[in-house]
Amino acid sequence: MLSIRIQRSGAPVSWARNLSIVLFLFLVVPWPVAADDPLAEAQKLNDQATALQNQDHYDEAEPLFKRALELRERTLGPDSRDVAFSLNNLALLYYLMNRYPEAEPLFKRSLEIREKTLSADDPAIANALYNLSRLYIAEGRYDDAEPPGKRALAIREKALGPEHGDVALSLNGLGLVYQGQGRYAEAEPLFKRSLAIEEKVHGENDPAVATALHNLAELYRMWGHYAEAAPLHERALAIREKALDPDNPLIATSLTDLGQLYREQGRTADAEAMFKRAIAIYDKAFGPDNLATAVASNELATLYERAGRYSDAEPLQQRAVAIDEKVLGPNHPNVATVLNNLALIYRDEGRYKEAETVLQRSLKITETALGPDHPDLAFRLGNLADLYRELGRFADAEPLYQRALTIREKALGPDNPDVALSLDDLASIYDDEGRYGEVEPLYQRSLAIRQKVLGPDHTAVADSLNNIAEFYHREGRYSAAEPLLQRALAIFEKALGPGHRDVATALNNLAEVYQEEGRYGEAEPLLKRALEVDEKALGPEHPDVARALSNLAALYQAQNLYDQAEPLYKRALAIRLKAFGPDNISVALSQNNLADLYTSEGALDQAEPLF
Repeated sequence: MLSIRIQRSGAPVSWARNLSIVLFLFLVVPWPVAADDPLAEAQKLNDQATALQNQDHYDEAEPLFKRALELRERTLGPDSRDVAFSLNNLALLYYLMNRYPEAEPLFKRSLEIREKTLSADDPAIANALYNLSRLYIAEGRYDDAEPPGKRALAIREKALGPEHGDVALSLNGLGLVYQGQGRYAEAEPLFKRSLAIEEKVHGENDPAVATALHNLAELYRMWGHYAEAAPLHERALAIREKALDPDNPLIATSLTDLGQLYREQGRTADAEAMFKRAIAIYDKAFGPDNLATAVASNELATLYERAGRYSDAEPLQQRAVAIDEKVLGPNHPNVATVLNNLALIYRDEGRYKEAETVLQRSLKITETALGPDHPDLAFRLGNLADLYRELGRFADAEPLYQRALTIREKALGPDNPDVALSLDDLASIYDDEGRYGEVEPLYQRSLAIRQKVLGPDHTAVADSLNNIAEFYHREGRYSAAEPLLQRALAIFEKALGPGHRDVATALNNLAEVYQEEGRYGEAEPLLKRALEVDEKALGPEHPDVARALSNLAALYQAQNLYDQAEPLYKRALAIRLKAFGPDNISVALSQNNLADLYTSEGALDQAEPLF
């Protein structure tokens, strides 16, 4: 079972916004000094650099921040609080530029100066700890992020009181640590408390409350609790629409969030409307070449890719790539993300060589920018390995899956849901290679992780159940597979609703087991329902509909009901020819299915041209 890894490119923007809030706490209040005083010059340089940074002119801001730091160190000595302010500001700039290795020693030195010159419970120390924690989160170093995040929270609660706005920030930051570690149950009360503080400080209809609602909703979305996420995102949108102008970019942010949630719920039309409206707002507010438009275009392209609308998806994804390359440069991690998603479109279209080239570039950018141990690199490795596996290049795929697992276990810990994803990948490649004794332990470990972290009713648990059942199916252990598939189907129906595509997949898998056991009467209604779900969710000409048609046709063929099988096989072939052209492997499979049917009927003259 291939895992599709779509990543959002908008996350760095959100991180930057949160850290910018802290920046204001670290600005130096200028002293009354003579015009030729170096401290006055440092303050002027800092102000100019901050203005450039706020306009995203990072390369121009850097030498000004560095010169201000140099003047303060030379005038005040290396341990001055003003030097700590300059170190923080330069570190923040590097953070925004994704130059994390350069930011870390500056944030650390700024913290050391504060700890040396201030009392242990000074809020300025909490600010420095908070920034360091957020840096580690951006790097995927959640274990490193937790101690400074917890200490920052403790200082702020003691110094500022339990309901201060900065306490809400710290709660949110620590919640993001736990979320990144897959500790959703521990993250939830932190996000809830952060929301309660924002509501008390600002009132229930303030835009700051909308941000807190977004954070809690995103936790629920990642947790698979879509029913709980939707009203929070919808309330956030309502708050922003009431408080802000209709074309405010924050409204577009809420629209993008809702679009992503609707997409995962299978509400394709609703998601499309959200993304399109967001893009229109961003284009009007910022012009056509802005990063926010790139984010929304990436999301809409992903929607189209999953719906099989590749001709609609490709130009949107190419636009996202072009914007990110223009604004951020060709080697930025965001560029790697949108390249990754463009490659998935090429893969789905059977354009394997183009997909490989783009995935390799995405992987190289990520490794260079973020380092060889960053969790994002595991996604890139996994997608390239998926491509190789699809092409039967198992020897090329396996070491990539192995490396992705090593990265995730090291960065995220052994019980993270992303580790479970890598375990599934490895199990799949071992299955392909015939190393059957190594397959089930990996699948079982993946299931144990997901049940422990996500709970027994999460859709990822259903994925694991399905993987184990499919392995049993291939081994002919039908009685062992059936209850797992029945449980997976129940989970999907409860979590996603009866009309979701994942429900169709579960129906199909259960029907296959019944078919293998000769229980045709039980298999047929499941396959018919799976076909109905796919047609409604995807439209009548989606390639996945062709697969559902082929499955139902194969059931009829197994019962020698050739007249019922033939039109289904023919329709599947027509769909694939239209979607992929004549030279695609899926088209060849449909032709082979139809030829096999004709052979079974003894119609060799009709079969021969298809082989």
